[in-house]
Amino acid sequence: MSGRDLFCQPRRMRRGAALTLVFTSVLVAGAATGSLPGTEREPAPGPSRASVPAARPDEVRDAAARALADGTSPLEAAERAVSRSGDRWDAVYSQGEYEEFEDALDGAYTGVGLRARRERDGRIEVTRVAPGSPAAGAGIRAGDRLRSVDGHPVDGRPVTEVVSLLRGDATDAPAGTPVRLGLERGTRVWSVTLRRARLSTDTVTVRTLPDGNTLIKIGAFTKGTGDTVRAAVRRAPRGGGIILDLRGNSGGLVTEAVTTASAFLDGGLVATYDVEGEQQALHAESGGDTERPLVALVDGGTMSAAELLTGALQDRGRAVVVGSRTFGKGSVQMPSRLPDGSVAELTVGHYRTPSGRGVDGRGITPDLEADEDALRRAGTVLTGLGG
Repeated sequence: MSGRDLFCQPRRMRRGAALTLVFTSVLVAGAATGSLPGTEREPAPGPSRASVPAARPDEVRDAAARALADGTSPLEAAERAVSRSGDRWDAVYSQGEYEEFEDALDGAYTGVGLRARRERDGRIEVTRVAPGSPAAGAGIRAGDRLRSVDGHPVDGRPVTEVVSLLRGDATDAPAGTPVRLGLERGTRVWSVTLRRARLSTDTVTVRTLPDGNTLIKIGAFTKGTGDTVRAAVRRAPRGGGIILDLRGNSGGLVTEAVTTASAFLDGGLVATYDVEGEQQALHAESGGDTERPLVALVDGGTMSAAELLTGALQDRGRAVVVGSRTFGKGSVQMPSRLPDGSVAELTVGHYRTPSGRGVDGRGITPDLEADEDALRRAGTVLTGLGG
């Protein structure tokens, strides 16, 4: 299993959400996750998938090949074959979608540089504009309302659909193609045409808190995330602790999650996983910081590779986990190229934490439950640990 294996979103979310990947609030990437790379605590609510028959790669490829020979859609045939497994993590992507998926995991995307959310009344509000992006150059600001994309009203649409419009997914629009936005700020209503650009994702943010502790927020595990975290740990003020914020982290590259674990562990087991019955293990590199007090913040949006990291730090006694139960996505997907260039991501196994806990369908229960006050509680815990 390679480091490019991905934890994917349910098939029903495939268009837009799945390939918009791990950056849930970025209007260039939405909510899927990475793969590869499980807890015998009380299971979280949700269906068990242990008895679901897996879709076999050769069956899906054969279905796509027959459709291609018959002059019908190989992608649709593959989707029908995948749907028969009942596994919500199996998915089929067009060639263009999968390329965008891989680009996002490489830390880059094509877009205009907006983050947004849908308000309760259905309006789409800009929450952040990336510095140096086309949106920033056009003077768009946080708080502006996005009314339309290329003439399509966006009020009431899921953010993932707005993402798809901004990216030009329907036409596989490359960087340099225009996109016209309708905007509103107070009483001002205007339109502006931007050109999509290749932008880099900032998935790790670091700041020193007033109490001297360091907050490291990881939005997703993309290429380079692990090295960025290790550098942040080395630069953290002496005498302070670290809060590793994994809330809303829906996964990414497992190799990067393992590298991140290496920042806090001196070698040893991070996780085990099985692929079609064959057991494998993931190990941290030696030389990590094992002395500095550490708290991991998690919630229901903490998924897949982020759960793998959380489970390792918890099982190894390296971190106190604060927050709410994680999502519970611990299955392993492998990509399979189809005759028309599309790609099927199929479940081939599951991973387990160092102590042998299964995550899939259960999630990870924090050591200390917390909700809105999770960050404050984390700081209190660090104080007790000597941070």
